[in-house]
Amino acid sequence: MQPVSATSELTLPGLESPEIMTQPKPGHWIERGPQKRLMVFSGRSHTDLAHQIAEQLGVELGEVERSTFANGETYVRYAESIRGADVFIVQTGCEPIDRNLMELLFMIQAAKLASAKRITAVIPLYPYARQDRKAKPREPISARLIADMLQLAGADRVLTMDLHAGQIQGFFTIPVDHMTAVPLFARHFRDLGLTGENVVSVSPDAGRAKQAVRFAEMLDAEFALMHKSRPAHDVVEVTEVTGRVRGKTAILGDDVIMTGGTILANVRALKEHGVEDVWVFATHGLFCDGALEKFGDPDIKGIVVTDTVPIDPLQKPEKMTVLPVAPLLAETIMNVFADDSVSAIFGGENQLF
Repeated sequence: MQPVSATSELTLPGLESPEIMTQPKPGHWIERGPQKRLMVFSGRSHTDLAHQIAEQLGVELGEVERSTFANGETYVRYAESIRGADVFIVQTGCEPIDRNLMELLFMIQAAKLASAKRITAVIPLYPYARQDRKAKPREPISARLIADMLQLAGADRVLTMDLHAGQIQGFFTIPVDHMTAVPLFARHFRDLGLTGENVVSVSPDAGRAKQAVRFAEMLDAEFALMHKSRPAHDVVEVTEVTGRVRGKTAILGDDVIMTGGTILANVRALKEHGVEDVWVFATHGLFCDGALEKFGDPDIKGIVVTDTVPIDPLQKPEKMTVLPVAPLLAETIMNVFADDSVSAIFGGENQLF
């Protein structure tokens, strides 16, 4: 056997055979897990609803300090890290509206400064929604200002329900996910057996005509429209009812009940036109200035609202039914978190304007 020289294995510099190695090609992203983290926080406007949403999602509400200084200023601070999280802040537009609104803005900015990945303001009742245009000279468009404030504070997305007017979505340059409680009301009235040609869906004004038509289709019912004038704030005069309502059961729907003046005026007009029974529903039941007591009116067969705003169970009339919206809100939040379709939850019928 011939010995192998130690120098026989050496090669001259520059003549080495290239080694075959597999090099990873550069891509457009770097994957790291976990990819997402959903966190839900609540302001002080409707903590019960926020707890129900969190329960539906299978998470606990995030820890956040909320307090009011002696001079009336609001203070908020997240008590845990939210860096890189998908943060959902639940705050609805109920009294005290201005304090709740400022608290929401502070929570959004605090989340932005704490490096949250995405901030979604969950506002079941959008504040100042009725001030969506200039009805008289020298008035503000308050709904537009609220949209600017939310975006300036750092919100990446807004999730709301049954806006007073569709154009409010156009006030934003960020995505607005609009939900509707109309399918919940339709299911409720169908369960009561209120369907068919003996039922009429009534729009309180021309602005909600499209919603009332869609609601009538859900119940296989007829449709009627009321014409009204508003000589002053929260004062309504019904001038005419268009459609066949005599001898039928009327279901009168609106987006919000505040003082109840509009609804009660509509109920009286429907009764004068020969309606047998009148049912009333609204997504947001604010019932300001003792309005809840007015709905003991014998002309009203029943009233149905959702819990987008808190309703005192001790003052709730016996004829009132409150439908929960937490399952719907939780499903929408999960779809936003998963980057899935929101309109698919409503079968594409969440824009009823």
